[in-house]
Amino acid sequence: MSGFHRSLGLWDATMLVAGSMIGSGIFIVSAGMLRDLGSAAWMLVAWVVAGVLTVMAALSYGELAAMMPKAGGQFVYLQRAYGRLTAFLYGWTAFTVITSGIIAAVAVAFTKFSAVFFPVLAPEHILFDLGFLKVGTAQVYAVASILLLTLFNTRGVEGSKNFTTIFTTAKVVAVLGLIVAGLSVGLGTGVLTANFEPGWNAVRLDAEGHAVPLTGAALISMLGVAMVGSLFSSDGWNSVTFIAGEIKDPQRNIPRSLALGTFLVTALYVLANITYLALLPAADIMHAEADRVGTAAAQVILGPSAVAVMAALIMVSTFGCINGYVLVGPRMYYAMAREGLFFRQAGVLSGRGVPQWALWVQSLWASLLCFSGTYGDLLDYATFASLLFYVVTIAALFVLRRREPGAARPYRAVGYPWVPALYILCALAFCVNLLVNKPDFTVGSLVIVALGAVVYFATGLHRGRSAPEPEPDGRT
Repeated sequence: MSGFHRSLGLWDATMLVAGSMIGSGIFIVSAGMLRDLGSAAWMLVAWVVAGVLTVMAALSYGELAAMMPKAGGQFVYLQRAYGRLTAFLYGWTAFTVITSGIIAAVAVAFTKFSAVFFPVLAPEHILFDLGFLKVGTAQVYAVASILLLTLFNTRGVEGSKNFTTIFTTAKVVAVLGLIVAGLSVGLGTGVLTANFEPGWNAVRLDAEGHAVPLTGAALISMLGVAMVGSLFSSDGWNSVTFIAGEIKDPQRNIPRSLALGTFLVTALYVLANITYLALLPAADIMHAEADRVGTAAAQVILGPSAVAVMAALIMVSTFGCINGYVLVGPRMYYAMAREGLFFRQAGVLSGRGVPQWALWVQSLWASLLCFSGTYGDLLDYATFASLLFYVVTIAALFVLRRREPGAARPYRAVGYPWVPALYILCALAFCVNLLVNKPDFTVGSLVIVALGAVVYFATGLHRGRSAPEPEPDGRT
């Protein structure tokens, strides 16, 4: 047996999916998306398409999760379908960029909104300047939040489960409250109608601030760029697969939680953006202070007090999101270590049944990333790398259906082969578009993946070094 305790039910798993998805993005990224597209209609399309792609991916993942309900999730699927190298490259990239990068990005956002209550956390408060690196109170605060949640997660999965459920329920209720109150106020103002008057006429602003019409290939390309925000806000849905070893009846509950969680969050995101468009003219959304669209919308309803109310909501949302990623990442490093593909100590569980050593290694790396760039930079790195491996993982459905036709499949992907194939084509097109339009970050992600291959061969991992067999209680 793995040593993990199967204590999470369907509700807990669904809350983890939703909680990992809902962070700060829904309250921020719409401003940049509308600046990219210049059209309320196309911005809404970008959110709907991102949501549909996310649900399609989740429905496809369900089959793999039901086949292999073990700790490690995506790493386990890739190893079975493609072997050690591909699995290691994903684990390496998740550790260096995807999981740790998202933890850092959301911690930066958590700090940004905490500054509403604690002005000392503003970016201009620098503690020391080394020339090549500036360290401010904001970065120290972001690191402290990561370390605190890591310490909390070393106490066992039960506490983290309750924490995730409470925080996710709170932010879902709060977002629903914003939607209901916002639509009640905004639908009678005519703002929504005015925002849609330009119809499907998309524009972008050039360097001199002039509006340049977007049509044809240019429009499709810019739609892909804008979707970085909506896809990043929708990421994290696969988090539940990493803790499969701690979920009751995983063959049934993991596919269900993936479908329920992604559909719930997609619906909330689309409705939240309709609410923004009902409350705020497009120009106000594009030029919201520090891109805080959620705060600007709440001000229409609550007046000046909205700044503090929304800051508190986003602090709850981001803090809960960080916890979700802190929880799931080390379960994958545990699975890697058991295969001899990560530090040996990461494959050992503590007396509380958690991969404690892996938790601390992840927290230290994510903390370093807090000093490496802004929220937007980390977003671009993480989104591209994450999508790239989603494509490879969903392609594993086709590989395993052909190679293992008789394998037990308690759940079969909805719409196979068309739904997974469509997702693969769309996600690949998105990745190519980002390579062309944002090469600084996307090429950087590819370099990190390539470095993983260098590490794999240079350290002798390709020789198949074996990991120790687990003891009956799951600890070595």
